[in-house]
Amino acid sequence: MEFWVGQVFNGISYGALLFLLAGGLSLIFGMMRIVNMTHGSYYLLGGYVALTVISRVSNFWLGILGAALVIALIGIGEWNAFLKRLGGQELGQVLTTMGFALIFQDLALVIWGGDPYTIRVPAYLSGTWQVGNLFFPIYRVFIIGVAIVIAVALWLVLERTRIGAMMRATVDDAEMARGVGVNVYLISMAVFSMGAVLAALAGVVAGGFLGVAPGGDFEILPYAFVVVIVGGMGSLKGALVGSLMVGLLDNFGKALFPELSYFTLFAPMAAILAVRPTGLFGRA
Repeated sequence: MEFWVGQVFNGISYGALLFLLAGGLSLIFGMMRIVNMTHGSYYLLGGYVALTVISRVSNFWLGILGAALVIALIGIGEWNAFLKRLGGQELGQVLTTMGFALIFQDLALVIWGGDPYTIRVPAYLSGTWQVGNLFFPIYRVFIIGVAIVIAVALWLVLERTRIGAMMRATVDDAEMARGVGVNVYLISMAVFSMGAVLAALAGVVAGGFLGVAPGGDFEILPYAFVVVIVGGMGSLKGALVGSLMVGLLDNFGKALFPELSYFTLFAPMAAILAVRPTGLFGRA
């Protein structure tokens, strides 16, 4: 029993981390239809920036704030300089963002080196909680809590605010939105920077969980794309459900069938898409 409860908890905590990353990708890829291969770079650079800030000021929360600000500026710069001109040009988006991903990966290697690091978390987030014979790492509980807060905040912004209504209008019909006075350029830039900030947050949180190391961007990015595509492009509910599915399938696959871990993850995903090509909660 302890094994199964432990594996479910580990799968949910990993799924929560994936939601932080996939939530931002859902905004950029699912809503704006921009194939952003640098999303993994925002994740990796967010972890490195937080690592640098924390090593200087010894404050985990300032590390999160610093990473969010730096990655938001990088995302805004990339959007303004390149991506705003590539709307609807998927090949151009892939080539441009993949090029930036490789550039960012090399820059990170030059600046921070090739050694893996672990972000130092506050003492009150270390240790474990014991419930009977079960032990639950506090930091993983913290990751789940952060994902819940972000999910609620995104839902409130997208579904219950005027800004969210303008975002949805911009996605559905940019010309009509522009005609009724919506600043489509500003809204698109805000959505892109919000997605970049969520990726940076995921990188910081993962830094105290999985660590920060070269190659982490391309290692986790496919999982985020799977979450968005299976859950349904542009669907926040789909990103949440897809993250939990991928987290649990990946964790149980590696625990029970390590030699078939990729099969146990991607085979169910392929079956879902065969039945529902638009994803679980995607719109036709």
